[in-house]
Amino acid sequence: MDFDLPSELAMLKETVARFVNEELIPIEMEAMDGPDLKPEVRTHLERKAKELGLWLLDVPQEYGGQGLPLLGMAVVWEELARTIALPPRGPGIFGPDVRPLLFTLSPDQKEKYLFPVLSGKKKTAFAQTEPDAGADPGSMRTTAVRKGDHYVVNGAKRFISFAADADFLQLVVATDRAKGSRGGLSVLLVDMNTPGVSITRKQQKMMGDVTYELAFDDAKVPAANLVGEEGRGMALAQSWITAGRVYQACRGLGVARRCIDLGARYAKQRVTFGAPLSDRQAIQFMLADMMMDHEVGQNYVYRTAWKSDNGKLARHESFITKIFCTELGFRAADRCMQMHGGLGLTTDLPIHKMWKDSRSFMITEGAVEVMRSVLAREIFKMHG
Repeated sequence: MDFDLPSELAMLKETVARFVNEELIPIEMEAMDGPDLKPEVRTHLERKAKELGLWLLDVPQEYGGQGLPLLGMAVVWEELARTIALPPRGPGIFGPDVRPLLFTLSPDQKEKYLFPVLSGKKKTAFAQTEPDAGADPGSMRTTAVRKGDHYVVNGAKRFISFAADADFLQLVVATDRAKGSRGGLSVLLVDMNTPGVSITRKQQKMMGDVTYELAFDDAKVPAANLVGEEGRGMALAQSWITAGRVYQACRGLGVARRCIDLGARYAKQRVTFGAPLSDRQAIQFMLADMMMDHEVGQNYVYRTAWKSDNGKLARHESFITKIFCTELGFRAADRCMQMHGGLGLTTDLPIHKMWKDSRSFMITEGAVEVMRSVLAREIFKMHG
């Protein structure tokens, strides 16, 4: 087994690390305006990204991108997570955020939806979560009933990011509630200006980002906007769900690395009772544990990404990766805050933001408790 990154990915990692160190960390405390990057900062960073060849990294080459595999994106995501200069949840600075689902569209759908997203003319949002169907999509109540050449959509969604700026939704609906997530869910492309589609509530999150609640009241959606076939909603979701879990795991890895750096530097500088904190065994053990956990987590992230890239089923690995690394990120930020004492509680350092963001990733896109339950069921199956 070869545990070294391929040479091209090692070079990419070095390039992104330098970009983070030279362009992002120096401006991280004043780069954001609320939940968004300041416009002038975004313009500057996107220009630098293009100059360095860091553009449309995960977009397939046939659509003008670089076609990086998941392992390549994991390398990029971990480096970016070392700074709070960027929103923790897109849009990034390396080109439009295009979920893999859009690459499965029909030729006509690509002309109307995919290509405008790639060119920056349209924005999209993904809408699945509901008040009674978060971790349990099989309980989804938003329905789409086929009537001739269109579907009639009724229901509600919540915690939907980027809905206010979206031109269209990638909407997961129940086309057969009796089948639940096993053949009963489908995906529709829904224009936001469709009569019957409305934003009913804006929610501010503790991480600084904003999500929205949506309502669908007899909204008519052309049948031609069905993605793939009816009942394949969960199967289509698999095209991005593993990548989403790896992304969140990489957030934890990046935070852990930054916290090791911050903690070690401060421990060498801060003197208490005549000796630097670095002489205290309590501090030494915190940093040693953070380093060990980072190494374990990184190896497992790379393994999960490699399996996915090679067409191997990596569902359970993605669960383990997300659980371990998101908890690692929060634990590392918490320990780093503790090391810094009162200074760690201020907003003068990036620690408070990493702490809040890391806490959120233990809930979003699959709570760690749900994933533990799934893994436990597999254990019981093996010992049946």
